[in-house]
Amino acid sequence: MKAKLESLRSSLPKGVEIVPVYDRSGLIERAVDNLTHKLIEEFIVVALVCFVFLFHLRSAFVAIVSLPLGILSAFIVMRYQGVNANIMSLGGIAIAIGAMVDAAVVMIENAHKRIEHWKHDHPNQRLEGEAHWRVIGDAAAEVGPALFFSLLIITLSFIPVFTLEAQEGRLFSPLAFTKTYSMAAAAGLAVTLIPVLMGYLIRGRIPNETANPLNRLLIGAYRPLLDAVLRAPKATLAVAALVLVASLWPLQHIGGEFMPPLDEGDLLYMPSALPGLSAGKASELLQQTDRLIKTVPEVASVFGKAGRAESATDPAPMEMFETTIQFKPREQWRPGMTQDKLVEELDRIVQVPGLANIWVPPIRNRIDMLATGIKSPVGVKVAGTNLAEIERVAAQIERVVKDVPGVSSALAERLTGGRYIDVQIDRDAAARFGMNISDVQSVVSSAIGGENVGETVEGLARFPINVRYPREIRDSVERIRQLPIVTGRGARIVLSDVARVTVVDGPPMLKSENARLSGWVYVDIRGRDLSSAVHDMQRAVAEQVRVPPGYSVSWSGQFEFLERATAKLKVVVPFTLLIIFVLLYLTFKRFDEALLIMATVPFALVGGIWLLYLLGYNLSVAGAVGFIALAGVSAEIGVIMLLYLKNAWNEHIDQGKTGTADLLDAIRAGTVLRVRPIAMTVAVILAGLFPIMWGTGTGSEVMQRIAAPMVGGMITAPLLSMFVIPAAYLLMRRPREREASGFAFWRTRHGAA
Repeated sequence: MKAKLESLRSSLPKGVEIVPVYDRSGLIERAVDNLTHKLIEEFIVVALVCFVFLFHLRSAFVAIVSLPLGILSAFIVMRYQGVNANIMSLGGIAIAIGAMVDAAVVMIENAHKRIEHWKHDHPNQRLEGEAHWRVIGDAAAEVGPALFFSLLIITLSFIPVFTLEAQEGRLFSPLAFTKTYSMAAAAGLAVTLIPVLMGYLIRGRIPNETANPLNRLLIGAYRPLLDAVLRAPKATLAVAALVLVASLWPLQHIGGEFMPPLDEGDLLYMPSALPGLSAGKASELLQQTDRLIKTVPEVASVFGKAGRAESATDPAPMEMFETTIQFKPREQWRPGMTQDKLVEELDRIVQVPGLANIWVPPIRNRIDMLATGIKSPVGVKVAGTNLAEIERVAAQIERVVKDVPGVSSALAERLTGGRYIDVQIDRDAAARFGMNISDVQSVVSSAIGGENVGETVEGLARFPINVRYPREIRDSVERIRQLPIVTGRGARIVLSDVARVTVVDGPPMLKSENARLSGWVYVDIRGRDLSSAVHDMQRAVAEQVRVPPGYSVSWSGQFEFLERATAKLKVVVPFTLLIIFVLLYLTFKRFDEALLIMATVPFALVGGIWLLYLLGYNLSVAGAVGFIALAGVSAEIGVIMLLYLKNAWNEHIDQGKTGTADLLDAIRAGTVLRVRPIAMTVAVILAGLFPIMWGTGTGSEVMQRIAAPMVGGMITAPLLSMFVIPAAYLLMRRPREREASGFAFWRTRHGAA
């Protein structure tokens, strides 16, 4: 489009130029570039984490090779599906990078552990040939199925996101698609390519786990804490439950919103005036507000319009202004100036009597207006049968909601105030002159509305010739009364002889929804979260506004999207958890162990809730997506921990060690000696999230709300899993251990007899 406009410049008349007043391409390019850089940063950080923990360059290469292959697979599917590269689609890949290498990391670490055990059992021998491939195969077979199911769980955990509909569905479906494609590719590579690469590349001198000072530090710190937990497992579970209950306090203080505000780089000023505004006064107000806006140093250009274009798709009345504000580059802003401070300064400067200010991002405003017709964050729709009663209720709502904290402006549409010229035909008088109603109406329509009498041809273009009275006559009621009429009998009369011409009040615009007349109240909120502000407004309206029978009040705008998304997630999330539980049961073949993993998921949410509270973030649909992703990753960590515990305990049972002390030794072997894979899993996920969490740039506001629950949860989830799961496993296996010991004792005595 830019190239086409540039090519048209040479053909423009002298003194005419094309000036772009709004351009989204800069926003798109900044957002895509920002996410692209974040992906590169995540690649580098994840690779460094793998090398630091493994101390083996080729092993680190095997771990990260699934990243480019998995992302490439996602891009291929995106290409054929028609999903573009945008904030959400690239964001889905960004939040999946850490989890994509989890399976490879755990599998490689298990191969290191198996090689270390083989060398311990076969001193002075080289591991090569068939023996090497057997060790690698056993290591992959030991953890492969559980890892595949855990990645499948992460993939299926995004089912609720796919069920979102309307605006929220269009926003988050690209993220859900790309994350699902990436995780599905990683799951396939983990059980196919990764074991083969391990066999070829994990050779030679493999450093022992204790040779790494970081691993020694982790084991040394974890061992005494685990011993304390195993001495008091019930107290550990009680403390964990207390931590979970304590998270209800910050949860009650976290606000709610549909989507975090995206810094689009530009701003839209959309005030509303009272009806009956003339074209001249609208132009005067438009110029006045444009001059006031231009006084702010950060403003590059201002372009305003009043009314609507000649299009049936734009129902904007004359009293609706739309002013597009383009800002200068950030490096030219005053020190310390932010988008929020700019809006506050503009709102303070642009104070015009009769105008209710609304400042909204352009893209977000267009999406909201297309979906609900509401141009402000919150809209109240009053529906009924009588315009006067609707206006009365809307005016009361405007007065009530203005007193709610956080409401910066509220304006109810005036359903009366339009000025109309009403021509009431006197049937008896018209009949005396031999005229009927259609005769009088044709004179009025042709004289005031105009009539096409011909057509002019200008080259290839054709234009109608319309004849009507000049504006100075049409705008004067007295002169309209004096419109001459020639009757069929030849008599010359004026319009006032056969009709009464008056100016009457009426609605400037009629709106209807669901076949009912409606009036709207526009409410702008600043300095407070959307959810709590709307709930306070609903409470105030219910207490102070009397709604007659047959009339209804509904809340629209972004709040409508939030309510719809919340209702959908309340239904879909429980079904998704049920599917995950079934997968866990298929993995472990035990009901109690699957239930144990499901019980650890709420503990992962604790850290996410606290971090949202400490950062001052509101809980939005983006935050809910982050919590959904966190639940899947938390289940994966629990699966890995429980898998190591089961394997260690089964090894002890195979050796005939079934006592209490043996159970404790098995738990220690399955946890203390497996600190490295758990730590690596957490580290790579956090490493993949940190560049997003503490990054800046276009799109960071949305991605930070998605990453924050995952970052907070990945701090608490591994801590609770490494202590709660061993404690719960000890309590679960103690009765069975006693039964096994009693059976072994009974078999020994009867065998001796």
